[in-house]
Amino acid sequence: MSWFESFVLGLVQGLTEFLPISSSAHLRLTAAFAGWHDPGAAFTAISQIGTEAAVLIYFRKDIARILSAWFRSLTDKQMRGDHDAQMGWLVIVGSIPIGVLGITLKDQIEGPFRDLRLIATTLIVMGVVLGIADRLAARDEVGGKHRAVKERKTLKDLGIRDGLIFGFCQAMALIPGVSRSGATISGGLLMGYTRESAARYSFLLAIPAVLASGAYELKDVNEGHVSWGPTIFATVVAFFVGYAVIAWFMKFITTKSFMPFVIYRVALGILLFILISTGVLSPHAGESGG
Repeated sequence: MSWFESFVLGLVQGLTEFLPISSSAHLRLTAAFAGWHDPGAAFTAISQIGTEAAVLIYFRKDIARILSAWFRSLTDKQMRGDHDAQMGWLVIVGSIPIGVLGITLKDQIEGPFRDLRLIATTLIVMGVVLGIADRLAARDEVGGKHRAVKERKTLKDLGIRDGLIFGFCQAMALIPGVSRSGATISGGLLMGYTRESAARYSFLLAIPAVLASGAYELKDVNEGHVSWGPTIFATVVAFFVGYAVIAWFMKFITTKSFMPFVIYRVALGILLFILISTGVLSPHAGESGG
C-alpha cells in the first residue's frame, strides 16, 4: 500500500465512520474503483481506532463521568442506581453480541462478507430500514392532523433488553455495507428513542468493540500488502477527519432527517449491481492481492 492510498483510505474512513453509510463498505469500494488491492479487514479495524479516538475526545466528559460512576458502583451499593453507573454496565452488556459474533464469524468477515454483491445488497436493505425508522421518528416528533406528538425515549429509559437489542444491531455491522451507526441508530429509532439518544449510545457502544477489534487485528498488519507505516498514517488522518465529522453529525441529527443518507445508500447499491451485472466491476475486485 502506497502513502497516497493510505491517505485516501484514511480520509474515507474519517468521513464515513460516523455517517450511516458504512465505512467498511466505502473502504472496500474505494479500493475496488481505484484498482487497488482490498485493504482488508485488519486495515479497516485498525484505522477505525483513529475515528474511535475522536469519539473518546468528543465525548470525553460523558465517558469520564460514566467511568467514574461505574467504578464507584463496584464498591458503593448506593451508586448502583446512578444513571451513569448503569450506562457503564449497559455499554458492557451491549458489547457482548459483537464480541461473540466477531470471533465466531472471523473467517467470513475476512472473506465472503467482502463480496461486492453482498455489500450492494446490505447498502440497499439497510438504507430502506433506516428510511422507515426515520419516517416513524419524524411522525412521532411532528404528529399530524389526527395524531398527537408522541414523546420518544431517551437514554434514561435504556435498560438491559434495549441495550442488548442495540448490541445485536451493532453486530450486524460486521457485514460491510450495514454501517455500525446506521444499524444501531435504526434499531434505536424503531424502539422509540430520539435521534440524539440513539446516536449517542451508538457512539459510546462502539468504543469497546472498535478498540478491541483494532487491538486484535494488530498482529495481521504486515501480512499481504499492508504495512505499519501507511496503516498508522491512515489512522491519524481518520482521527482528524472523524472528529470534524462527528461534531457536524451530532448537530445535524437534532434537526435534520436521515433521508439524504437513505437515498445515497440505495443509489450506491443499485449502481454497484449495475456495474457488476454489466461486467464493469468484478464482485471480487482487488481481493487477489490482499
